[in-house]
Amino acid sequence: MARRPWDNVSYGLAHPFSVNFMVPTVASIMRMSLKMLRGLLIPALALLLSGCDAVLFSPSGDIARQQRDLIMISVVLMLIIIIPVIVMTFLFAWKYSEKNKNHKGYDPDWNHSTVLELLIWSAPLLIIIALGAITWTSTHKLDPYRPLDQIDATRPVAPGTKPLVVEVVALDWKWLFLYPEQGIATVNEMAAPVDRPIEFHITASSVMNAFFVPSMAGMIYAMPGMETKLHAVMNKTGDFEGISANYSGAGFSDMRFTFHSLSDEGFDSWVAKAKASGDTLSREDYLKLEQPSEKDPVHFYGTVAPNLYNAILNRCVESNRMCQSDMMAIDKQGGQGVVGTYNVTSLDAATRARVGLADAGPRYVGAYCLGAGVAGQPMTPAGRPL
Repeated sequence: MARRPWDNVSYGLAHPFSVNFMVPTVASIMRMSLKMLRGLLIPALALLLSGCDAVLFSPSGDIARQQRDLIMISVVLMLIIIIPVIVMTFLFAWKYSEKNKNHKGYDPDWNHSTVLELLIWSAPLLIIIALGAITWTSTHKLDPYRPLDQIDATRPVAPGTKPLVVEVVALDWKWLFLYPEQGIATVNEMAAPVDRPIEFHITASSVMNAFFVPSMAGMIYAMPGMETKLHAVMNKTGDFEGISANYSGAGFSDMRFTFHSLSDEGFDSWVAKAKASGDTLSREDYLKLEQPSEKDPVHFYGTVAPNLYNAILNRCVESNRMCQSDMMAIDKQGGQGVVGTYNVTSLDAATRARVGLADAGPRYVGAYCLGAGVAGQPMTPAGRPL
């Protein structure tokens, strides 16, 4: 074989001695690169996989267990097609390769096989039908707004069982949990009795977020001015991690909390510990807590201001802000009228700063019109005389 000019290049010098420089070939460079790649690949994979957590495949709650089973069933059904296709790809490549001396070549006049057509189309069709049926039933059964009908695969919810209500508020960048039945609140920590249904009411203070306890159930969004719900249950005692699953700013990565799944006695002790803190979460304290902060420590509040969650949800924690529910009720009656006039003109400086009106200048209502009653008397939007 003729040597290529770049395989071995000799450089003669004007000297009694000569020096030869060996220039590596492209193939040798590729071989060295592959060796280096193999040497680095295994440590790199080990490093990447060291951060993996199989919590989704070892759930501690019935809802998470059903979701895991749904994932596994879907994967198995899809592998029924994927595995044969991969096998046949290598089989055909070997059978019709030039090195296979036993192959008979191919028939250029062959163009149809009824048996192959049936196999090719019937198998995917049956799998799609199965996946569709599973998706339909699981979508309704695992609806997060649907109250639970079972504690686990073998135990139904006993008639008259009252779920534990937990009100969740996603703040920047921490989690606030309110327990209306127990009259307490906590920051970055929550607890619930094992095998007791939990009814979550979830909202946010500023930007959209996502509430996620992988061991318990799927991810549920938290949005300001809106409420989402989640029904779930924990079947094992222990400490589990809860996270924010939607990017929400600088402190997002540290927006984590601990979920304690406790016995009934352990949960009572945890509630007593929160009550013993002596702190009160008033509306003024909430407005301070709502301000952005990172890596907040766990904090307990023994008492909570009445209807605080409802005020957070309707964005009217301040006493001089109209609640969204009241605003919508007034709009349904035909408009704000005198009530809206008072709402616009009575905002103090602190509230104006919080709602983004600090630099907007003074606001006022120049004039407004009211309908006239039967006797020509001005009427309010609700139909009552002024």
